[in-house]
Amino acid sequence: MTRDTELRKRILALVADYYAERFAEKPFVAGATPVRYAGRVFDEKELQFLVDASLDFWLTSGRYSEEFESEMAAFIGTEFAFLVNSGSSANLLALTALTSPLLGQRRLKKGDEVIAVASGFPTTLNPIVQNGMLPVIVDVELGTYNVNPVLVKEAIGPRTRAIFLAHTLGNPFDLESIRHTAHEHDLWLIEDCCDALGSTYQGQSVGTFGHLATCSFYPAHQMTMGEGGAVFTSDETIARAVRSLRDWGRDCYCAGGENNTCGKRFSAQYGALPFGFDHKYVYSHIGYNLKATEMQAAIGVAQLKKLPRFIERRKENYRRWLDAFQRLEEFFILPKPCEAGDPAWFAFPLTVREGAPFKRTELTRHLSDNLVETRNIFGGNLLRQPAYNDLEYRRGSDLTNTDRVMNDSFFLGTYPGLTSEQIDYALAVIGLFISRKRQGAGT
Repeated sequence: MTRDTELRKRILALVADYYAERFAEKPFVAGATPVRYAGRVFDEKELQFLVDASLDFWLTSGRYSEEFESEMAAFIGTEFAFLVNSGSSANLLALTALTSPLLGQRRLKKGDEVIAVASGFPTTLNPIVQNGMLPVIVDVELGTYNVNPVLVKEAIGPRTRAIFLAHTLGNPFDLESIRHTAHEHDLWLIEDCCDALGSTYQGQSVGTFGHLATCSFYPAHQMTMGEGGAVFTSDETIARAVRSLRDWGRDCYCAGGENNTCGKRFSAQYGALPFGFDHKYVYSHIGYNLKATEMQAAIGVAQLKKLPRFIERRKENYRRWLDAFQRLEEFFILPKPCEAGDPAWFAFPLTVREGAPFKRTELTRHLSDNLVETRNIFGGNLLRQPAYNDLEYRRGSDLTNTDRVMNDSFFLGTYPGLTSEQIDYALAVIGLFISRKRQGAGT
């Protein structure tokens, strides 16, 4: 064993000792320990992989990045997975890839319409605007919080070219209907799986139904590397566009530190450049630098090994909430999973019913006062957000349910670190609140 190998082994052993000392689990104290809606769940392996990568001091994409992309593509079931620096960047890349000249007459252009929803996270909607296209906004359904597929079909116009939708809170949208509509009208379909990694539809992983898909590795999601995301596709032409746009727009596909993989680095003609111009500096797209670091990928490799267990824990926590809230259905619209779907629930969503003796904000404030975290369903109706005051869009339907979500919906956590003890405490807090409101409504 070489000296540096021996030192590395000792360092990683010490990292495990440090994890046991620094991150030892602390007991839950009701009313004193916060009940988080999300959080990172990790052990010594993530720290060891992170330190192992840092000891190589290979700061950009390297061996861990390659391993992660390969294993993630296999997990999802696509030919390609491209690691990027965030889920938001993944969404930007996915839509922008469809503007690539490589796609010929099918490429998206400025002014084309893309069907989307306003009830959700802004970075599903933003790439449409950032690429100079027109969002066509349709309503969602209460309970599923996903797009109404009938409204999607009715909203298609002569300039509609794509559909870009998220599987809300991990609940797959009606992929059979939406994919049929996309095929019937020759539309591109992008699946935003940022909240849905591990969800399936008809036994098949979400992210494999559209032309492209995305996911996020922010700490609230099914697995994390701090920041990070990925773009998935099984189309080689689209994959080439994604890779180029992620990597400055360059035409070359050599990995970092490699040269002349194509065998024609100095022997080809590119555009109006001189013959033999170095292929490493040929740019076929107006791109970005959206790569993740090797250290992030190292954490991802460790997290990916835990992902199946994380997914099962989310499902278990969802069932615990559901069993309890079925007794409170007079006050709440309960979540409704897609009929053919098996969600890896990002969260447990609820909508306060009309006529309930309390408002959403009353309950969420009460929970916050008692250290139970909640979140609204992201931006509510994004069209009412300050950033979108001057947004040019086409309304594909009324947005009655979108406004209901904005006013009356919220969610509780399902993340793997949430314990049955914490859920029981949160339910007791909710039960006491509702009991008081019942009494007040009866006087």
